[in-house]
Amino acid sequence: MKHFGIFDYIIVGAGTAGCVLANRLSADPKIRVLLLEAGGKDNYLWIHIPVGYLYCIGNPRTDWCYKTEPDAGLNGRSILYARGRTLGGCSSINAMIYMRGQARDYDEWEAVGNPGWGWKNVFPVFKQSEDHYAGDSEIHGGRGEWRVEEQRLDWEILHAWQAAAAECGIPQTADFNGGDNFGSARFQVNQKSGVRWNASKAFLRPAMKRENLTVLTHALTTKVRTSTGSFDRDTRAGANDFGKYAIGVEFTHHGEAFYADAKLETVLSGGAINSPQLLLLSGIGAAAQLQEHGIPVVHALPGVGQNLQDHLQLRMAFKVTGTRTMNEWSNRWYGKAQMALQYALFRTGPLTMAPSQLGAFAKSDPSQKTANIEFHVQPLTLEKFGDSLHPFPAFTASVCNLRPQSRGNVTLKSPDPRAFPAIRLNYLSTEDDRKVAVDSLRLTRRIAQSPALAKFSPVEFKPGLSIETDEQLAQSAGDIGTTIFHPVGTCKMGPTSDAQAVVDHRLRVHGVARLRVVDASIMPTITSGNTNSPTIMIAERASVMILDDRKMLV
Repeated sequence: MKHFGIFDYIIVGAGTAGCVLANRLSADPKIRVLLLEAGGKDNYLWIHIPVGYLYCIGNPRTDWCYKTEPDAGLNGRSILYARGRTLGGCSSINAMIYMRGQARDYDEWEAVGNPGWGWKNVFPVFKQSEDHYAGDSEIHGGRGEWRVEEQRLDWEILHAWQAAAAECGIPQTADFNGGDNFGSARFQVNQKSGVRWNASKAFLRPAMKRENLTVLTHALTTKVRTSTGSFDRDTRAGANDFGKYAIGVEFTHHGEAFYADAKLETVLSGGAINSPQLLLLSGIGAAAQLQEHGIPVVHALPGVGQNLQDHLQLRMAFKVTGTRTMNEWSNRWYGKAQMALQYALFRTGPLTMAPSQLGAFAKSDPSQKTANIEFHVQPLTLEKFGDSLHPFPAFTASVCNLRPQSRGNVTLKSPDPRAFPAIRLNYLSTEDDRKVAVDSLRLTRRIAQSPALAKFSPVEFKPGLSIETDEQLAQSAGDIGTTIFHPVGTCKMGPTSDAQAVVDHRLRVHGVARLRVVDASIMPTITSGNTNSPTIMIAERASVMILDDRKMLV
């Protein structure tokens, strides 16, 4: 095994969080940073054309292409579980939706033992990162790197759906990002002039010019190296001196094995699947699981890989007449030619489309204190992801439970770092989640049957009007349900009194000094909306914490 070098900080994963951290930590030319990414460069054409997510998800060039374990909540199905495998990570293949969630999300994080994570703390951090097309305002920031724009395409059927939602008590709203996202509006997206704006463009590329930042692609981290005993104050980061501490990582690069030393800290930013997997491979996790795979126990931490949460989307589909949808446009040669020409000449048209153009946040029943479900409405339909669009005009109204009670886990299948872990989502495994699913499907039907949509004669074909009773609807939710790619929680942030907590409120791994996790896996509970921009906020806050701790050392 070859020695790659000595760095102040080693960041594992150049996804959304890793790109932010690499930028912020390397801003000081005295700090040497190594950023390791298992995937390749983000130079694939379809990363940058917004509709190219269709060619990036399920493509091993840009996606880990995980498959979940068969899920009883999905009536025994196993599904594709896309995770970005390229510079920019999931921000290079996702839906590009800019969403913060609700104020209550972060206030609840703080209330369960994570001081400094309330809405009042995180709201200015969101604004700090943002480059909003309208500039600075009470809600948005206009001086950051994270570009946010309006979408560049309009659809008659979506205007009608929005009016129908208003007839069902979901009013139109100007913006989802002020702390209460109740209502409906067009999603704002991370694009710049019709081109995807990923975390690599926003944060990493400007930093790659710095001599003190080393970025290595096609580098699979296989282990966090640890040591025991005392260590010098000069190399200590944080206050967690437990006699165990991280000293760097081992990784493979183009078939060769290397190790690199981290003088100050090792930071895991692999996301909700890869970060817990790497901790387990490194001997940090539930002792029984490690022993099962012959991995020496460095530190028993039972919460690693537990507490997996995701937004299950229920995709209802409706045929329509008298209006154009993406289905017929994309299924005709002249439609495809028109789309290509619009994009090439003006950066407009369907190739600029995010997967969902219209959003709505609502209550599945009046007892909910805030909106607990989110709609993603699309002027298209298909059988499943990767299939061609249907040949007839239709739209999809996808609805997800924002605060699921079901919990899954990520566990090892093998001690081989190249082997994929087992991903168990346990969707719809609680009575509350099944009730929200049934109520959501009924609300979606009421919207489709409202007067504002009547002129387009919507006819439900997924799951179908023959599905009527609560029992039938709950069963059909397992047939039409799928992930919306928002896994979080597997390295839960919380105090040591929480048996499932993996990191403290400063994102330091409990029981192992000089080791942090900085990505969506640290969320104690999932945010009430899309999770990419909250991950940027987490990385921004973590970078300040890391640099503050460094001041005590040098």
